[in-house]
Amino acid sequence: MWTTARMTERLRCATGLREKIGGFTPRMALVLGSGLGDLADLAQDPIVIPYGDIPGFSVSTAPGHKGQLVFGTLMGRAVAVMQGRLHAYEGYSFEEVCFPLRVLRLLGCGKLVITNASGGVNLDLRVGDICLITDHIKFFMDSPLRGQNLPEFGPRFPDATHLYTPRLRAVARSVAKEQSLPLAEGVYMYFPGPSYETPAEIRAIRALGGDLVGMSTVPEVLAASHAGMEVLGFSLVANAAAGITGAALSEQEVLDAAAAAREKFSRLICGCVEAM
Repeated sequence: MWTTARMTERLRCATGLREKIGGFTPRMALVLGSGLGDLADLAQDPIVIPYGDIPGFSVSTAPGHKGQLVFGTLMGRAVAVMQGRLHAYEGYSFEEVCFPLRVLRLLGCGKLVITNASGGVNLDLRVGDICLITDHIKFFMDSPLRGQNLPEFGPRFPDATHLYTPRLRAVARSVAKEQSLPLAEGVYMYFPGPSYETPAEIRAIRALGGDLVGMSTVPEVLAASHAGMEVLGFSLVANAAAGITGAALSEQEVLDAAAAAREKFSRLICGCVEAM
């Protein structure tokens, strides 16, 4: 039974979106990170809905995030694309950050392709590398699953052994090989931001086994996995993390790196979507 007020709010939002998209049923959700949102423009027969027009959705305020949902067909697959995401550093709770993913699950999405622009912690990574996320580290107290459990989505204590679905990671490796595209792999560590990490924090991340660092992705992955979605994650290395080069970090270099990698990134994601 849909008993809680939280579930009622999500159901109401899903019902409203169904009225806007008619008989279209998305089967795959894509979340496009900083500067990576142009991929949504490749969707055929798009239905574009700004977040501000969707009851229950928060508005994206981060640079490089258009803040709109795009429903359409990509590589023959029915998709719902988040052209920009929400972050805790914008002042939103993890529950608000993950609200869209749970609504998309109610609409029919069983798979999630999630992307971000990150800092490279592993010294072997270079700006512009695309990295397949194999796992993540999150030490901060809050969680999108905190509070009353929503059993309609998943269990109180969900397993986290394979948050990034091994089957889909194998698909990504195969597609990258077919495209002769180098694909690194690594562990992503979540920091809440909005300040970049200190050089000391980056050294600690490296010692703990982290290869990448960023301010997104992990909350959404936890919520999606809890709801039974298969997850495939990619991180674009947008800069060398703090202390590696000695240079100050800026949001503009993140957007510039995303723009430079647009073609290869789009090609890889489209290939994975088609193969999934």
